[in-house]
Amino acid sequence: LVGSCPSGTSSSVMAYLAGGDVALDVSIEALSTLLAPVMLPTILYLFAGQYVKVPTQSLFMSTLEIVVLPIVLGVVVHTFFGKRLATVLDFLPIVSQLAILAIIGAVVSANHANLFTAATAVVIPVVMLHNLLGYTLGYLFSRVLRLHQPQQKALTFEVGMQDSSLGATLALTYFSPAAAIASTLFSIWHNISGSVLSSWWKNHTAESLEEMVQNYENQNAQKATN
Repeated sequence: LVGSCPSGTSSSVMAYLAGGDVALDVSIEALSTLLAPVMLPTILYLFAGQYVKVPTQSLFMSTLEIVVLPIVLGVVVHTFFGKRLATVLDFLPIVSQLAILAIIGAVVSANHANLFTAATAVVIPVVMLHNLLGYTLGYLFSRVLRLHQPQQKALTFEVGMQDSSLGATLALTYFSPAAAIASTLFSIWHNISGSVLSSWWKNHTAESLEEMVQNYENQNAQKATN
């Protein structure tokens, strides 16, 4: 059920923090969400043998509110304020990280009674493996397509992170409360793993750029000496 869901909005935040192609990330997110009313029931029926009715209207509205509207507002704000936003943009990664921590805390607080039991101990490594395999497959696929590094980051997060809140809602509606545990755990874990990966990727990319600049300067100095 989690794997059948479209990509989550957290992937856009992670792509932004990692220095990825946010425009590509948002485009894939919007497209996968719009295709969800058809693809999610089809995939779930093939693998789980049960048809579920996806809330098409609410998915469409959430796409407009969470994906399209912020983009429109961002373009308008940049158009009218321009360079005045430079100082504010430096603090947005911190705000994003704090928001992710707040989301994790809220999910754990609301579901703590069902999360830390003997039954969920079996689910936790499966959820972690699911998420990490998604990152791996997304990254390898982007390398096969020979995409540039910002696009590789965006595709990695898009494949690895799902709309787990939708999965939890469908699980409670069509299956059982126990079926929602995997989606709840995924919501916690993919925000943690995504934050770690985005931080590592950003620092690694910065180090690579510094090495490239240093090598370029050394080459120029060597040429001047010669």
